[in-house]
Order: sequence, then structure tokens, then C-alpha cells
Amino acid sequence: MIYVHVPLCRSFCTYCGFYSEIAGDALKNRYVEALTAEILSSKGADPGPLHTLYFGGGTPSTLDIADFERIFAALGEAGFRGPWEECTVEVNPEDIVTRGPAYVEALMALGVNRFSVGIQSLDDGILRWMNRRHDAARGLRALEILRGCGVGNLSADLIFGIAGLPDAVWEDSVRRLVEAAHPEHISAYQLSLEEGSALVEGNYREAPEELCRGQYDRLCALMRSYGYEHYEISNFALPGFRAVHNAGYWKRIPYLGFGGGAHGFDGVKRYWNTCRVSGYRRESENITPENSKIERIMLSLRMSDGEEASFLHRACREEVLAGLLSEGALVERDGRIRIPEDHFFVSDEIIKELV
Repeated sequence: MIYVHVPLCRSFCTYCGFYSEIAGDALKNRYVEALTAEILSSKGADPGPLHTLYFGGGTPSTLDIADFERIFAALGEAGFRGPWEECTVEVNPEDIVTRGPAYVEALMALGVNRFSVGIQSLDDGILRWMNRRHDAARGLRALEILRGCGVGNLSADLIFGIAGLPDAVWEDSVRRLVEAAHPEHISAYQLSLEEGSALVEGNYREAPEELCRGQYDRLCALMRSYGYEHYEISNFALPGFRAVHNAGYWKRIPYLGFGGGAHGFDGVKRYWNTCRVSGYRRESENITPENSKIERIMLSLRMSDGEEASFLHRACREEVLAGLLSEGALVERDGRIRIPEDHFFVSDEIIKELV
């Protein structure tokens, strides 16, 4: 598994607290030079058992095709070659509409076989409030372009739980997205206050829990009616289209991380690059056996597959585990324990009790 972070954006969304810089030609060139040098210096490193590549951000679609060509060439020279089981690029809808089909086709020629599109909403008022660069029509047009280029593995992001967002507006976004493009994968995240975001600086007050819970429950019901599998707390997929790379994170599979602000994991140690476009340095920490156990519980129970029952019976206090099982917050079946879908929304509280 390889993760490439692209800490560049054309503008900043109100909710985002991730590290990123405003993209300009000089900055992009500095980034690609630093990134390719880092990749080449890692020649011979073990990328883990999954053959996946993921470009996240920031906004990877701020990069030109020539930039991607340099990055893929460096990956190949370092021994990290395709064809990839899954190669994902996160894209902003406006970039796809502006750059057109030729951009999509060039990425596919490089080996990209999955596109993750930041739709977030199909309500123009909400999109303006988020400071997104696209409107609803351009979001749908981007999906149309991707489908027209033959993209067969499309993921779309949505955001719910926005204070003042009517349930009908939220449901309309979900329905329009599915009925327009029927993406193979949908990720839906509850809006939260991220340190460094404009929401925190603007004293935004989070939506009440009952509104968030209602919108989440409605999302689950809609996804079920459209034939999606709810395989992780925030993620839904048509059969056969679970996110392979992201599932690797939840299963704690080792991976390499490249780029300013990127993280990586070798099975024993987590490392991260400091948040700079170039001249970043790597820092790391060893994971203690206790923290490793806690991570495994927290991540595995995010997924509908859950965790091996024998592990949880060894790792957790039996009286706590028994209590959660008896009240239906956990379910044990076929040698595994999982959180049922009707308790996914309160999974943080369930996991907190266990650890």
C-alpha cells in the first residue's frame, strides 16, 4: 500500500482542517521535486502486502498530467510499479469539468482505476457556505464526464449533520447523487469542528445530536434501498466495490506514506512527515503492545465484519463485553463480534467502554 499526500488546494473549504497550501505553478513544482526525491530515496522499502496506490489531499486534481507523469515515473524507478489492484485519485468536481475528458483519460492511461469525487452536497446554498468551487450542476457534470470516460469505480463524498440543514435537503442530495451516477462507493461524514478550520475561527456551533442521528439513520435506509452494503461506519459500497486501500488502514496493514503531511505504518512504528510542501522531515513513534491492542479494537469495530471474538474476549474486560452483548450494542456470531448497524452512530461510546 502506498499513500501519496498532495497538500495543495485552489481554495480552502470552511470545514477543512487538513494541512494544505494554495497551489501555484512554482509551489507545485517544488512539491513534485520534493515528493519524487523522497520516493526515489525509498527504493527497496516494503510497501506491504496490498498492491494499492492512493493520492489524497488537499486536492490531487490541482496537479497537471505532467506532474502525475513525474510521480508515476519516480514510483516505477523506486520499484513501486503497476498494474495496481486499486489506484485512487481524489478529485474536485470543478477540476474535472474545467480540465475535461482528456485529463481523466490521461490519468487512466497512467493506471488510475478509481476516482474519489468530493461532491459533499448537491445544494447550491450549502456548497457556497462550504466555500466549494463547484455548484450542484458542475458536480453532476463531473460525474457525467467520469462515466463518459469509462470510469467503472467511482466514489463520492457527502457531508451531513450541518446545523440548519433540513432533512429534506440532505435526502435530496443523496437521492440525486445515486440516481444521476449510481457511484460504486459513497462515503458520508458527519460535519465536525476541525482545529484550524474556518468553522472554528467563525464560532460555528455543531448541529444537535438528534439532527445528526436522524440524517445518519435516513442515509442508512436510503443506501440499503439502493442496494449498497454498509461495510464501515461512514462507507457504503455496491457488492464487490469496498475501498481496498482504506480497508487496509482499518485492518492495520503496513503502508508507505509520501509527501508533506503524509503518514505511514510499518506494523510496529507509525511515522509522519512534517507539514511542509518541501524540506519536510520525518518523525515517528513506536506503538506499544497496549496501544496496538487498542488500535486493533477501535479500527476493526468500525467495519461491519467486526473482530475475532476470541481476541476481544482476551483483550477486554469480560463483564464489560458481556454487558454490551446483552444489551445489543455488540453482536457475536460465527466467531466474530461486531457493532450492528443500528448502533453504528454511537460506536465511539461503545468502543470507549471496551478500551
